[in-house]
Amino acid sequence: MTDKVKKRLYIFLVSIITIIIIGKFILDSLQKNVVYFFSPTELYNSTELPNGLIRVGGMVKKDSLVKNGNRYQFIITDFKQEINVKYTGLKPNLFVEGQGAVVEGRLKTRTSLEAETILAKHDENYMPKEVADALKKSGDWNKKYGK
Repeated sequence: MTDKVKKRLYIFLVSIITIIIIGKFILDSLQKNVVYFFSPTELYNSTELPNGLIRVGGMVKKDSLVKNGNRYQFIITDFKQEINVKYTGLKPNLFVEGQGAVVEGRLKTRTSLEAETILAKHDENYMPKEVADALKKSGDWNKKYGK
């Protein structure tokens, strides 16, 4: 092998190793930051429950919100299945019963979620895209919800 070939081979190997290392960092970062969205029916029907952080969206069931200090319990429903949610923290001002919401947290059982974040709708014409898609898919979409 000539010196020129050795130098090219060295540059090629260093480039490949660098690309592999950068790819691993990107893949690890994506896996840590991906949050999947589910409707209550999708969780109820799934064969394998998700382990990490997930988002569950639907409507906050009327008369289900119970407040105990800064702890809240409520039910998220897509009108077919329900998820009991426990949340500790500050409740968003726009979070009310009978409105759409997305909660982010970790699943305890198939029907119980420990929420870390509540995302509430911001006006009467808005519903999170994921919730709207889930309601349309389940056939429970109502024209009063908007477009």
